[in-house]
Order: sequence, then C-alpha cells, then structure tokens
Amino acid sequence: MTAQTAPFYKQARYWPFCCLALVCLLPIISSPVALILGLTLASLGLVPNQINLGLITKKLLAFSIVGLGFGIQLETAIDTSMANLPLIVGSIILTLILGYGLTQRLKLDNKTGHLIAAGTAICGGSAIAAVSPAIKAKPEQTAIALATVFILNSIALFVFPTIGHLLELSQYHFGVWSAIAIHDTSSVVGAASAYGDEALVTATTVKLARALWIIPLALVSAMLFGGNRKSISIPFFILFYCVAIAIGHWLPQGAPLYEVIFSVAKRLLIMCLFFIGAGITVNKMRQAGHKPLLLGVLLWLAIGGGSLLYIVCFV
Repeated sequence: MTAQTAPFYKQARYWPFCCLALVCLLPIISSPVALILGLTLASLGLVPNQINLGLITKKLLAFSIVGLGFGIQLETAIDTSMANLPLIVGSIILTLILGYGLTQRLKLDNKTGHLIAAGTAICGGSAIAAVSPAIKAKPEQTAIALATVFILNSIALFVFPTIGHLLELSQYHFGVWSAIAIHDTSSVVGAASAYGDEALVTATTVKLARALWIIPLALVSAMLFGGNRKSISIPFFILFYCVAIAIGHWLPQGAPLYEVIFSVAKRLLIMCLFFIGAGITVNKMRQAGHKPLLLGVLLWLAIGGGSLLYIVCFV
C-alpha cells in the first residue's frame, strides 16, 4: 500500500489534522481558535481530501444541536421564542425584500442573489441547502452562495463578541442579536458560547425558532422560481432538538445525564467549527467574487445593524 492509497490517518502529513480535531474537544480550545486552526491547516494543505468535510460537519452539527436541547428549559424556550417572534419574522421578510432589491441593483444572477438572501435571512448553509433544489439552482450558484456565507460566518465569530463587549450587551441581548444577525447555527453557537452560557441558551433557542421558517421559505421559493416543491430538504434535527427539550422537561430525574450531554454537545460544536475552518480554502473565497460578497456584506450590515437597534430599544 502506497502513501497515496493509505487511509488518511496513516499518512504522517495528516496527523496534525487528526490530533487538532481531537484537541478541539478540550476546554483549552475556544470557538475562534478552532476556526483559525482549521483555516491554517487548509492553507497548508494538511486537510485530508479523502474525507467529506461538508457531510461530517453537517452530521456533527445536527447531533450537537440536539444535545444542546437537553440543557434548555421548556418554559425558557417557549418564552424566548414568543418574545422575539416579531423580530424573527420581521427580519426574515425585510432581508428577503432587501436581498431582491440589491440583487437587481447589482445585476447579480437572481438565483444566486436569492440563495444569499435566504442564507442571511434564516440560517446560512442550511437554508441554502434547502432552497437550492427547490429553485433548481445550478451547482455553481449554490457554491457561490455557500462560499459567501462561510466567509461572513468566519468573520462573525470574531467580530460579534467584541462588539457585544464594547456595547456592554447583556447575555440575553447578545444571544438574541447573534441568533438574528449571524448566518449559520454553528457560528451563532460559537459566538454565543464565547459570550456566556445564558447567551448560548438564548441564541440557540431563537436561532432554531428562526430555522423553522426554512420550510415555508423553500415552498414560496419553489413557487416564485417555478421549482419542484417535492425536492425540498427539511432539517429534521430541529424536530429532535424539540424532542430533547421535551425529554428534559418531562423526565427531570435525568438532570445529571442531561448536563453531561449538554457539555459534550458544546465541545462537539467547537470541533464542528474546526471542520468548517478546514473546509474554507483560498479557491472558495475567490469563487465568491466581489458582487455576491458585496451583496452578502450589505445584507449582513442591514440585518446586523437593524436588529441591534431594535434589540437595544425594544427587547
């Protein structure tokens, strides 16, 4: 067996990847550090090309989110979701409308613009993955939208906690803000966990309440673009997340076990961010181009600034 055909874990050049992935499970590694480590290995060409990072990250994120459900109180989840419902719905609608207008203004491809707006409005890669088949988007259109969202997600992981501390936002306010203004659930949880446990619980609850809107968005998108409603992908981990909350509520005697699951889930999310960083390459960043990235930044500034103003004044 040659070095090229041997399993990646037996190739010495990939040992740093394997070791650092495991190190991310330790408390010494924070969310931003995990992302930087992944980015560094990707830049050095030390990420195994034999594994499907996208699939692993998707599965790992789903398991982690379900695990977090065991650490969230049912009453807290309901109260937080209902209290922020106007902000959730309003931000989604305004982002999609603004996304359409900016797409026309920038003379960007309609489907690419819609995918970026959908990813910004709801939950990044998950929304793009659900809407893409519904509107019959081409692979390159989906790839550009995903690259744009991944780049902004990486930036958010560093920028949002810094802004939160500068503005002295409470953990609750930061949790709501990060859930509304950061794209992917992984980066939302990463930024919120760096801010505090209360911010983490709030952010996860609001973000997944927002993620429920993927289904109606995909259906409407299919009608607008003449796509196939049967091809819509539903993120079932949201359902299992709700089941986890219900189990914690109705079977309180398992509280010690739930605490362990919650702690493990938080560490798995750090590993998830490591894999996300490892999947971001220079080619993907170049692929985004300036117009899609400009659209993503403008939408991000609008939803980030608008939601922050609303939260400070009304929440």
